[in-house]
Amino acid sequence: MFEYKHIDSDGKNIDLPVGKVVCVGRNYLQHIKELDNEVPSEPLLFNKPSSALSVLNNPIVIPKNLGSCHNELEVAVLIKTRLCQSSIKEAEAAIWGVGLGLDLTLRDVQNALKKQGHPWERSKAFDRSCPMSQFVAKEKMKSLSNIDFSLSVNNEIRQQGNSQEMLFPILKLLVNISNTFTLLPGDIVMTGTPKGVAALVVDDQIIIELNEHFLIRTYVV
Repeated sequence: MFEYKHIDSDGKNIDLPVGKVVCVGRNYLQHIKELDNEVPSEPLLFNKPSSALSVLNNPIVIPKNLGSCHNELEVAVLIKTRLCQSSIKEAEAAIWGVGLGLDLTLRDVQNALKKQGHPWERSKAFDRSCPMSQFVAKEKMKSLSNIDFSLSVNNEIRQQGNSQEMLFPILKLLVNISNTFTLLPGDIVMTGTPKGVAALVVDDQIIIELNEHFLIRTYVV
C-alpha cells in the first residue's frame, strides 16, 4: 500500500501530521435529490480514519465483491491549527489549503446499513476509501466560496460542482464541526459532493480537475 502524506501543489511534503478525515454528507441539493434523501437542518457528519487516505495520483483501488463502489468528488480542506469552538475568523486562519478528495462509497453496503439504522463506516471508512489530491495553499485560492471542480470518467463529465452551491459553506462548516469536536493540525474536512455519483469499475479512466490549479489523470483497479 502506498504511504499517504499531505503534499502541496509543487509535490513537496507539507509539514503536518496525517489525521482524521471529517466528512460532510448531503451538502449539495441536487445530490440530495438524486439519492432521494432528506435535506438536513444542520451538517451531517461522519469520519474516516487516517488509514482511509491514499494518494489520488496513484491508481484508485476499489473493493471487489462488495457491490457497487460510487465516486463522490469533494472539495477537501486541510487544517493547520487546532480548532475548538471557533469563530469564522479563527476557522479561516486555521486552513492550510484546499484540494480534492474522493469519498469512495460502497453504495449497496450503505443502503443495507441505512435500512437497519446502523452507522455507515463499513461503507465509507474502509482502507483507501479516501484518495486525496495535492493541496493548494489558501493564499493561492481566489475564494473559498467560488471553487470549480469536476470529475470525468472515460472522457465524459460525471460530476461538476462549485463551492457556492453548498448548503453549508466551508467556513460555517468548520465552525459547526469545531463546536461538535476538535479539529487538529493535519485533519482534513471533506465538504460534500455534488450530483453525479455512480458506480466505478475496473479500468475506468479518471480525470479530476480543480479549476485553474491542477488536473489529475488516473484509473481504477
